[in-house]
Amino acid sequence: MLTLSSLSRAQLGAQLAGDGVWLRTGRFVAHLQAPVPSVADALHLLYADYPLLDAGSFADFHLRLERPKGWRRWFRPQINLVYDGHAEFVPMPYSHAFPMFEWGLNWCVSSRANRYLMIHAAVIERDGCAAILPAPPGSGKSTLTAALVHHGWRLLSDELTLIQPEDGHVLPCPRPISLKNGSIDLMRDYLPHAAMSRPVLNTEKGTVAHLKAPTDSVRRAHQSARPAWIVFPRWQAGVAPQLTPVPRARCFIELAENAFNYDLMAARGFDTMARVIDAAQGYHFTYSRLDDALDVFASLPRPL
Repeated sequence: MLTLSSLSRAQLGAQLAGDGVWLRTGRFVAHLQAPVPSVADALHLLYADYPLLDAGSFADFHLRLERPKGWRRWFRPQINLVYDGHAEFVPMPYSHAFPMFEWGLNWCVSSRANRYLMIHAAVIERDGCAAILPAPPGSGKSTLTAALVHHGWRLLSDELTLIQPEDGHVLPCPRPISLKNGSIDLMRDYLPHAAMSRPVLNTEKGTVAHLKAPTDSVRRAHQSARPAWIVFPRWQAGVAPQLTPVPRARCFIELAENAFNYDLMAARGFDTMARVIDAAQGYHFTYSRLDDALDVFASLPRPL
């Protein structure tokens, strides 16, 4: 199958400005039209390894980035994200076009893929076993995930853990890892050879950049994993690493609090969550140094 890397930067820009491109990201296909140079630049850098489908293929989501008509086209220019022909989102500054695409695609999955139990959490895999990392903004989740997937773990997702009710397995949806503010320079130094998009300033989340998903993670996006660990990470300056077991009942409650559609799925959501809790060991994890965190994750007790 062809990947996006089969297109030159000029060819990609022309297709985005025309009929668009059809990209597969894990279980989903996104059709994107975007006559925006910064989006073409970021896609060419970050999505080079992703399967490129034929024009007119089935797509789960049809997205179009377009500049509004009227005076906003020229004065403090903005960009709109149109989903299936409808402008579902508040316009953003034109320079925020690529983050808007990434956030919009997250919204598409989290609001439409309700056949899966969806948890707001990063998820990584090693030896067929998945570690689910639910955490609120500012906890260092994405920074930790970026370090782990460049040191022996496979990226399944930075934002959305998708759990299949039939067997409780986690389905991969690997995409670029979103880094914010101080994490950007930190990861530039920590992962000097990793590809990263140009930082976008003054977004609603501060300064944002995206780190390319490892090629192996993208190529293995068809391989699911069974939950083995649920780790609630929290970065705290100057602390020694501490991994504390969480009782299963408490782990169930905390994981459900991070789910997008647990209530919507009703009994099916409860049964799926219970399956995950029965299969995985839960922990609270506090850390300050990435090297310490890597050591802790390398020594996580294997599930029984």
